[in-house]
Amino acid sequence: MVAFKLLALTTLVACVTAQNATIRYMPFGDSITEIICWRSKLWNKLQGTEWATVNFVGSGKTENNCRDAKYDRDHEGHSGFLAVNIANNKQLDGWLKTNPADVITMHLGTNDLVSGNKPVADIIRAFTTLVASMRTSNPKMKIVVAKIIPVTYTAANTQVQALNAAIGPWAQGLNTTASPIWVVDQYTGFSVSGDLRDGVHPNDSGDTKMMNVWYPALILSMMWGVLLNPDSV
Repeated sequence: MVAFKLLALTTLVACVTAQNATIRYMPFGDSITEIICWRSKLWNKLQGTEWATVNFVGSGKTENNCRDAKYDRDHEGHSGFLAVNIANNKQLDGWLKTNPADVITMHLGTNDLVSGNKPVADIIRAFTTLVASMRTSNPKMKIVVAKIIPVTYTAANTQVQALNAAIGPWAQGLNTTASPIWVVDQYTGFSVSGDLRDGVHPNDSGDTKMMNVWYPALILSMMWGVLLNPDSV
């Protein structure tokens, strides 16, 4: 039994090593995906692991003064964009056509609540449209959706909490084996006084906290793809 487990583990590691170079990962969202440094921190944490060759994809190349010349800057973060508008305008369809992905992380909804005054139900409806776009682009898309970080504005943060509470049941209703949705909690443990630089965007400690939440979910999503679909992540 021990020998079998060792053989299985060896086979899995070999499979992961062979497959991970083909994995295309899209960080998707608004300015909390674009003008931040958690992408740099995430890329650096992947280095030295079997996932070091994962390809970040997207039309954006924003560096945001992270003082890091090495990391893969490709992303699909768009400052000021609303989830509702991205969905209604079918913008993700075009972005994925230009930059196909196998795995997506999504942190979206802040602008809908802070500046757009959109109802939570409309945002959740937009999320459903965005997931449909992801799966149309790639029926085996692995999707990681965040309960979004807090903001300092009390009224908006109450709505952030309401959106976050709705995300879990929504994701469960859309989850499939071929294209799973994992929900990660970027809200809990994130300090509005210590982890934000301007009331909305993470500072360095906030970037580190966000990276540490994304990292295990990203690894799980990539591993899931290798295990279930060894020929096509």
